[in-house]
Amino acid sequence: MAVDLAVDLNGLKLRNPVLLASGCVGYGHEYQHLVDYAKIGGIVTKSVSPLPRPGNPPPRIWETPAGMLNAIGLENPGIDRFLSEKLPLLNTLPCAVIASVVGGTMDEFADVAAKMDGADKIEALELNISCPNVSHGTDFGRDPAAAETIVKHVRARTKKPILVKMTPEAPDVVAVARAAEKGGAHAITLCNTWRGLAIDVESGRPRIANVTAGYSGPAVRPLALRLTWEVAKAVSIPVIGIGGIATANDALEFLMVGASAVQVGTALFADPAAPEQIVEGLGEFCARKKIDRVASLVKSFRP
Repeated sequence: MAVDLAVDLNGLKLRNPVLLASGCVGYGHEYQHLVDYAKIGGIVTKSVSPLPRPGNPPPRIWETPAGMLNAIGLENPGIDRFLSEKLPLLNTLPCAVIASVVGGTMDEFADVAAKMDGADKIEALELNISCPNVSHGTDFGRDPAAAETIVKHVRARTKKPILVKMTPEAPDVVAVARAAEKGGAHAITLCNTWRGLAIDVESGRPRIANVTAGYSGPAVRPLALRLTWEVAKAVSIPVIGIGGIATANDALEFLMVGASAVQVGTALFADPAAPEQIVEGLGEFCARKKIDRVASLVKSFRP
């Protein structure tokens, strides 16, 4: 049977609910020979700041038995070079493009968003208020009042839909999500990495130069799934689930607890074909269950 895989994220329309996550997919060109962008819903670019950032010193990636630690530190060329060097290729991609925006202050977030406003291919902005690998990177994402204010501040400078990427380290994740919705967010992206640590026991030194790093991969999936369930029950805007998603079954879990779409991140490093396989698997599951629209699965979980 024919299955409709299209989803509508509060006005942001995708051909299917599978996005490639910020950071992992770079700016699109890194995976253009490995991923068929015409078969996925879209990509979220690496975060873009007002000025270029060199990122953290190496080593800044460490593989673990069930995931990966990374402390890249938001390395990026800055908004002006992004528009001149990265946007031309993004304009050619046959899928939705969402730009991740980051800054040290509310004005910096808003300035980058305003410059993105003229880029027609950029269909939405994802505010990265949740990076654990830079100083004060999670400040806006930990406090409900700050989250509401920054969304309002950016909302005043752009016409594009705003997604808010949250940190799992907020004392009350649900409260922050509600505040972001109140501020004018179109959707919640949940969630960024957990802060972790790895040690070389021979030297007694950290495996990562930054000492701590963001932990992602299969091990965090149950944690991210629980947060997605809690937040999806508490807000009326769409939720986009992230956290250890590598298979169609993983994505189905997130859809069933309330996510309207998912993002695939760490799995890309192990298997670049994973996103396309997830899309195929979602279609096959729906056909087998005689479900004509994948959107019908959202919030179908019955505890």
